[in-house]
Amino acid sequence: MLKKIPDTFVIIFSLIAIAAVLTWFIPGGRYVEQQAGPPTFEHVESAPQSWHIFTAFQKGFEKQASIIIFVLIVGGAFWIFNTTRAIDVGIYALLRKMKRLEGNKIFSTKLISQLIVVIIMLVFSVFGAVFGMSEETIAFVGIVIPLAISLGYDSITGVSMVFVAAGLGFAGAILNPFTIGIAQGIAELPLFSGLEYRLICWVVINIVGITYILWYSNKVYKHPEKSPVHDNDEYWRERSGDIEDASYYTPRRAWGMYGISLIVMVVFAVLYPLTDIKIGNSVHTMPALIILAASFGILGALSLLKSVHYFVINILLFIILYLTVGVMGFDWYINEISALFLAGGIMTGITIRKTGSEIVKLFMEGARDIMGAALIIGLAGGIIVILEEGGIIHSILHGAAGLMTDLGQVASVQTMYVIQTFINIIIPSGSAKAAITMPIMAPFSDLIGVSRQATVMAFQFGDGFTNMITPTSPVLMGVLGVAKIPYVKWLKWVTPLIVILILVGALLLIPTVMMELNGF
Repeated sequence: MLKKIPDTFVIIFSLIAIAAVLTWFIPGGRYVEQQAGPPTFEHVESAPQSWHIFTAFQKGFEKQASIIIFVLIVGGAFWIFNTTRAIDVGIYALLRKMKRLEGNKIFSTKLISQLIVVIIMLVFSVFGAVFGMSEETIAFVGIVIPLAISLGYDSITGVSMVFVAAGLGFAGAILNPFTIGIAQGIAELPLFSGLEYRLICWVVINIVGITYILWYSNKVYKHPEKSPVHDNDEYWRERSGDIEDASYYTPRRAWGMYGISLIVMVVFAVLYPLTDIKIGNSVHTMPALIILAASFGILGALSLLKSVHYFVINILLFIILYLTVGVMGFDWYINEISALFLAGGIMTGITIRKTGSEIVKLFMEGARDIMGAALIIGLAGGIIVILEEGGIIHSILHGAAGLMTDLGQVASVQTMYVIQTFINIIIPSGSAKAAITMPIMAPFSDLIGVSRQATVMAFQFGDGFTNMITPTSPVLMGVLGVAKIPYVKWLKWVTPLIVILILVGALLLIPTVMMELNGF
């Protein structure tokens, strides 16, 4: 049993202090872009950090401002959603249907619960692999954790169904434009080439990851008290209460909001009758907004005929659908997704007959509830600020690259993998790390006889797995803040899974230098 666990703020501030100490011992350096050829490394005057650790919080807050605001808006919107208890009603309805199958040996409640876990994880893994879902997972944690709790699991399982699943997909990176797209572009490889073997890797990684989550969730299902977050989950259990006696109703205002929303959707469908949905390097033109408007018209009316609770669930469903189309068809990111959730929260508040002042009050309560997560994200950003201002990030990279001299092909690609994994702890942004490391790693791979495609794979795996453990990741800290899971408990739980995945990644790299693979 964990005793006297340091607060997450203490842990992160300690890491900031350690980063500052490193700036006193590691020489400053930087890579300089060349007109022709790879960038060259040069030493620069060091910039040791001292009292700067106290300014790192504010600068980290500025650096992660968009994600922090995103978390606050999503937290406020979900507080409005949760006020309706619509998610509880939907979960209860699902569980009622499941109970009807309890007598069936094939479709037991336990099996269906596990199928729900697998299906949700596969969906988010695809999102991570195809369009690099990362920050967006923060928004779904508040939806999936209550579902996990109601199925007899815990908040760690709920986080795994969304965040870990997207992480597995991110590491598999079939068509991820933010990692594979940038890395292959810098390495001068055909965009998304080597797809066949990466698809195999994605399947293997997901089999390993999902199996681990099913094993853990089954253990919690049998013995809930053994969950490391059993006490922390009291927050979620208190908010899921008994809803068997819930009052089902549909106010007139809900019909009015349905009509206004449908009109807005139809207008946009007319303005944008065809949408270019980008999946990797391929583009599929389809009437996506027309399909969404028509679906909302039908499903919205049917849900209102039952109860306003189901209409709120319908709103959440279409937020997810519009988010998906927006990201893949209109290049949406944090700003647009924040606006989508804010609009959904306001729409929900009006639907349940709340006044403007009441909606604002609910929103502020939600933002206040999630403020701790926002502050943690800002503080975590301070680690990167210290390393950048100390000028040692490129020095660390340069020193690591020197370790690959005179190694064999297998050892070289594994060393690249280790370096990328280590650097990911310092630079959790996949696109930023690709921009820094690939101009050096790609030409170096030519010298040691390793294909550039294998080098991209080493970057891909090194970038993906440790995103789920590094405290410098604002996404991880945001997810844990929303889930009310202390970082130390998460670290202890996720470390065995990360070790397994890193070993799997190392094994999957061997065929890239030992076999003839298409695209390699």
